[in-house]
Amino acid sequence: MTKFIAGPCVIESAELLDTVAERIAAINRRLGTEIIFKASFDKANRTSLRSFRGPGIDKGLQMLSDVRSKWGLRLLTDIHEAWQAAPAGEVVDVLQIPAFLCRQTDLLVAAAKTGKTVNIKKAQFLSGADMRYPYHKAHESGAADIWLTERGNSFGYNNLVVDFRNIPDMLQFAPTVVMDCTHSVQRPGAADGTTGGNREFVPAMARAAKAFGANGFFFEVHPDPDHAKSDGPNMLRLDELESLIESLL
Repeated sequence: MTKFIAGPCVIESAELLDTVAERIAAINRRLGTEIIFKASFDKANRTSLRSFRGPGIDKGLQMLSDVRSKWGLRLLTDIHEAWQAAPAGEVVDVLQIPAFLCRQTDLLVAAAKTGKTVNIKKAQFLSGADMRYPYHKAHESGAADIWLTERGNSFGYNNLVVDFRNIPDMLQFAPTVVMDCTHSVQRPGAADGTTGGNREFVPAMARAAKAFGANGFFFEVHPDPDHAKSDGPNMLRLDELESLIESLL
C-alpha cells in the first residue's frame, strides 16, 4: 500500500495542527488512504539562530498526542538527538531521522530501539546506494520497519537536484522508499537567512518519483505557506493536497 506523509513543517500552534489534521482526516475518509500526520516539535537545523524552532519536546509531544486523540491520525516527527527517541517513541508511530544526521550512529540506534518505524532521510551528500549503511545500522539495532526518503542532492551552492535513479537503488535493499516532494524543491539558505524553494515543482517531483518506483510520498503542507514559520517557499498549499494524492493513486 502506498504510504503518504503530510503536515506542517513545524508546530506553530494548536490551531494550525487542528486545521491541517482536520483536512488530512477528511482526505483519508474520502480516498480510503492513511496519510500519516507530520509536524516537528523542534527544528534544530534552521539556517539562522533567530529562526522559529517550535514549542520544544514536552509541549510539542503533548500537542501531537492531542492530534491523535482528536483526529485518529498516525503521527510522525523528527528527532535530532539520541535522548529524544524514547519520549518521542511513546507518542508517535514513525521517528524520522533528518538528512544531515542520517549517519549519526547513536541517533539511529536509539530510534531503532524504540520499536517504532524509522524513516531515514537520505543526506544531500550521499547516493542512494550509500544509504545501505544507515539502513543496516537501524536494522542491526532492532528496527523492524525502516523507510528511506529521497530529498535531493546538493548541486553547488543554495541548490538541490534530484537523481531519481536513487529510488530504485534504495529499493534494492529497503522495501519502502519515500519521495520527499517538498524538501526536494528547496533552495537551502538562499532567501536571506532562510531556506527558499519552488513549490510549483512539487507535483512533478511526486509524479516523476512514482515513475521510478517510489511507494511513499512526503508533503509538507500549510493553509498559508507564504506566512509559514518554516519552509514556506517549498510547502504545498493545503487545499492542493487531495487532488495531488488522488492523481498519485
